[in-house]
Order: sequence, then structure tokens, then C-alpha cells
Amino acid sequence: MIRPDLSLPIPDTITSAHFIGIGGSGMSGLAKMFLDAGIRVSGSDRADSDNLRALAAAGATVHVGHDAAHLGDADTVIHTGAIWPENPEFVTAKHRGLHVIHRSQALHWLIGGRRLVSVAGAHGKTSSTGMLVTALQALGADPSFVNGGVIEQLGVSSGTGADELFVIEADESDGTFLLYDTAVALITNVDPDHLDFFGSEQAFYDAFVRFGDEARQAVVISSDDPGAQRVRAGLSHRAVVTFGRAADADLRIDDIVTTGGASATLVHKGESVRMQLAVPGAHNAINAGGVVAVLLTLGYGLTEAARAVEGFAGTVRRLELHGEARGVQVYDDYSHHPTEVRAALEAMRGVAGSGRLIAIQQPHTYSRTQHMFREFAAVLEELADHTVMLDVYGAREDPVPGVTGELVSGAFADQANVRYVPDWQQAADYTARIAREGDCVVTLGCGNVYQIIPQVLDALRRPAED
Repeated sequence: MIRPDLSLPIPDTITSAHFIGIGGSGMSGLAKMFLDAGIRVSGSDRADSDNLRALAAAGATVHVGHDAAHLGDADTVIHTGAIWPENPEFVTAKHRGLHVIHRSQALHWLIGGRRLVSVAGAHGKTSSTGMLVTALQALGADPSFVNGGVIEQLGVSSGTGADELFVIEADESDGTFLLYDTAVALITNVDPDHLDFFGSEQAFYDAFVRFGDEARQAVVISSDDPGAQRVRAGLSHRAVVTFGRAADADLRIDDIVTTGGASATLVHKGESVRMQLAVPGAHNAINAGGVVAVLLTLGYGLTEAARAVEGFAGTVRRLELHGEARGVQVYDDYSHHPTEVRAALEAMRGVAGSGRLIAIQQPHTYSRTQHMFREFAAVLEELADHTVMLDVYGAREDPVPGVTGELVSGAFADQANVRYVPDWQQAADYTARIAREGDCVVTLGCGNVYQIIPQVLDALRRPAED
């Protein structure tokens, strides 16, 4: 992993940009916006993907695998923090004296002087960003945006709009959310994570305080989340807007119903409106409250803002239905932190109804698994009827001895509630064998766990075994 060096100068002009890791959801969206801006784009990734093929169709030069020759005539190289320092393209770009910048700096360059709304938080920021973008479009605005996931009804994670407004999902994982010149900051929640980067929980909280205080116009923050309350206490900003279920929240969210799509009543300055969402889960009702609070800050009325968020259809890999076989529905969710897993499973309970809920969990990174395996086990055992545990998706990290999916499964109080199955085909077959009509299966993790879904559906379509 490469720690971003935000002290490096951002070039005034970019004519040809090369993206290392161009296939990621965030990087591919950024590359598409560079293409929209008339900049020559090339890039590489370790494996082929739909994102690579879409960028190639849009005019980018893309490569599978990393090689110094792929740099071509690029004057600027853009990278994520997930690549290794030994990456041949990264090393050669440094040696040649090219501008080598982190993706957050490239986004900063792209935003320019436009009015920026930055959505940050440990959880919910991708959905909140997507909800804000689609709501603004429904209200007649045309913002530019960069999100960390594909917005379902738009089919893209980024877009170039005609308005001065720019909406981004601001990543706190490596501190780069502090780089942007934010006008309105939305903080969904603050749950300590990424301590391998920040070093301590206090440093994590301090970063969010700085993020909020540096917003030029306003900071919108949860009234309910304990971490957000801690950040709120540290803010010195003169324009703080709170949202949540708390009685003293500026935008209060009441009477949440989670059957089907979530619904809730929003109350602001004595005015109230009932909101019916297309997406499930109490967490999405809370997300919608935060988005409505931002829209109020931008000058919209309560009723029109509530109606605008109702059309949000979700983001890819957030409680996304992939198929049904033998009466069993199979979903996927990006959740990779115990708090996110809890929110996803609570939402899935409303979807499953009287059916059982079977979770297929892929722990993400060795460091998070090592630090939080007990928390993962506790929430999975509480909310899923049965859990199928896969092995750890290491992402940018090297394996740690003894840290596998079995570490999580071994922490279950009742071993009858979990099965550690590291082989994917065996895991798919096992899931199909225990599932029955009316059940819901959900894959959980931000790695490649969604790729097991075709195997699960195929296994479900085969004749049932005893």
C-alpha cells in the first residue's frame, strides 16, 4: 500500500493521464470524467473487467496487467493507495520525473473552483452520495459527481454536469477527504476504522472534526451516532445542521417503518412530511434524512426534497438482488465492517419476512479481521439464521498467520450457526443444500465475494440433494 503524499504539487495542466488501477469503481469513474474533459486517458489493472471494457469503448487505452511500457506519452500518472510501491508503472513514472499524484489529487484538479458537497462517514456514504445526486437531478439540477459505487438508475459512478455544483463521496480511509475545498460537508456517522493509517481512535475523530470545521458553508451531521456526537462536540463551525431520531435534531426522522422500502416522517421547523423510499432498511431512512438536510441547506423546501429522494433506486453492490432459484432469493452487499453488516442484515430481515436469512461472509483485509473477528461473529450470529464463512480477502495486505475466515467462525458461541467453507464451490453447494423456499441468501464483503453468486444460483438450480 502507498500512503498518499498530498504535499506533491498538482499540475496546472493535464493533457494525457495514465491511471494505475483504472478498473476500480472510483478510478474508472474518475477516468471517464477525464475523458469527458477532452484529456487522453490510458490505464491498467490486474484483471479484465466490465469497467475496463466500458472505458475502452469510450476512447481510453486500457491494459490488463502492469508494465512500464503502458505509460506511453502520459504527462501525469494517477494511482490509488492500494498499489504496491514496486509497481513497475509507478516506479518508472517516478524515475522519468512525471507528475505522479494520488486519485484524490486528480479529483481535486477536476473539481476546480466549483461548489463542492462532500459526503463522508464510516458507513453509508456511497448510498448517501447516490441519493443526493439523483435527488438533485429530480429537482432539475445538473451536478457533476464522483461516487464510490455505480448508481443503479444512472448506470454510472460519475458524471459531468452543467451546474457549478459538484458532489463527491469523500474517502476518509487515508485522510484524503481533508484535501478538498468543501462548501457543504455531510457526515453520515463516525465509527473508528482504518486505524492502520490513523494510528489511534482519537486521530480518526480529530480528522472528522477538521473535515467538518473546514466546510465553507455548513456541516450536516448525524444527531444519533455516538461517534458523530463526539465529533459534533469538537466542532467550532458556526453552521451545524443535525439530522436523526434525536428529539433535538434539526431534521428529525420519526416513525421509521422497514417493511419493503423504508418509510419515515421528516420534521423540520414545525413542518412534517411522510417519505416513502424504494430502498429497504432503517439505515437508508437515516441516510435519506441526511440528504434532505443537505438539500435544505442548498435552499430546497422540505416536501420537494423528500419527494426527490424517494426515487433513489440504490447503488450497485448495496443490497442488490442478483437472482432467484428454487424460491430462494440471492442478494449481494458491500458491507465489510460489523456496523455495516448489522445494517445490511437488519434491512434484509425486512426483505426476508418469514423466510430464513443465510449470510455468506468474506472478511476483508487481515488487519480488520484480526481486530474485529469477535464483533463480526457476534453480529452475524445475532442477525443471520446461518452463516457460511469464506476466507479473508487480503486486498492490499499480506497474509497474517492464523488470520483466516475460521478465526471469525470459531468465535461463534453456537457452532451450529456457522460453517467455515474456504472452497467456493463447496460453499455454494453447501448453501444450496441448506436453503429452502422463502429463504434469502446474502453475500457480504467488499472484495470479490459477489463472484460466488453464479455458483450459488447454479447449485440451487440443480436437483436438491438429501
